[in-house]
Amino acid sequence: MATWQCVNTCGACCNLTPKDRPDLADYLTPEQLDIYMGMVGPDGWCINYDAEQRLCKIYEQRPTFCRVQADTFEQMFGIEQAELNDFAIDCCQEQISGVYGSKSEELERFTTAVGIEI
Repeated sequence: MATWQCVNTCGACCNLTPKDRPDLADYLTPEQLDIYMGMVGPDGWCINYDAEQRLCKIYEQRPTFCRVQADTFEQMFGIEQAELNDFAIDCCQEQISGVYGSKSEELERFTTAVGIEI
């Protein structure tokens, strides 16, 4: 069975381009939306993302909406804990493909890490 995990130095989720996520207000509270929009840099990437090292500079203090955990996904998307693994895998595959491409090294590393084939 495939098991979701974050793949170090991927960073696809740090591409916050609002036009790619038109339904932000549907799953973020107004306060979270303000924080989110304040994190979007001019290029659409999170201002806390170190593009050179491909790491989050505030990982331990990142907002809850940046965390893949059951309570966050239940609050934002109505996803039950039993559905979280598959939902998170699908979200990552979609985001990685959108940011880096469906034939990217990043997508290959992710699918290998979680134990699925494309």
